[in-house]
Parts: sequence; structure tokens; C-alpha cells
Amino acid sequence: MAGARWVQNNLLEENPDADLRVYAVWFNMYPGDHRSQWPRELLDDPRVIHFWDEGKLLGRFYARQLGVEGILWDAYVLYDRKATWADTPSAHVGWGRTVIGARRKLEREIRPLLRQGAEVK
Repeated sequence: MAGARWVQNNLLEENPDADLRVYAVWFNMYPGDHRSQWPRELLDDPRVIHFWDEGKLLGRFYARQLGVEGILWDAYVLYDRKATWADTPSAHVGWGRTVIGARRKLEREIRPLLRQGAEVK
């Protein structure tokens, strides 16, 4: 959740006019990570779309595509505004994990995308 707070405070609030989209995908990874305990106040920006992935399907999908063992979680994947879901995941322009651990990398990778009005996923 610290990563979500960092994204809210340092990317969304600091760039209120940026034409971007954030797709936040949530699922259980630790005891207590239940949907009923999901903090709705995190990522409450209108540019954020939330999904609950009970089966961790997206986490498994991205792990395979990015060469990560197991399930990819607490991560970001960046796409430019021309990317479509039909594009392969390799069409991403940046990714990292954990969000907090890779925050400097995320800041570097997102800077040019914010200038062109890209999407953050």
C-alpha cells in the first residue's frame, strides 16, 4: 500500500493536468489482503480505474511475459498512449518492482510519457 500512496502523492497529485490513466489491479498476496479490507482512499484520483483480480490472473500473465518467477505484484508497467490491449506486453516502455523500491526508475521512465500524455498501467 505504500506504493499506492507514493503514486497518489508523487505522480497523480503533482501532475493534476496530466492526460494519463492508471489501472490498479489488486489481489491477495499476504494474510489480511482481503477485498473487504481494501483501502478505498488509496488512488482515489478520477484517472485511476481499479480492478480486483481474485485469481491473480494478471499477475501471473505479466510474470510470464516479463520473465518474473511466480506472480508479478507491487509493480508498475508503463505504456505510451498509442499502446492497445492487442499489443504484446513487450510493447511496454518501462516496468519495475517494487513500486517504492523502483520509484526513482519510475520517475525517470514516466517523465517523457507525462510530456506526451501517456497512459500509466
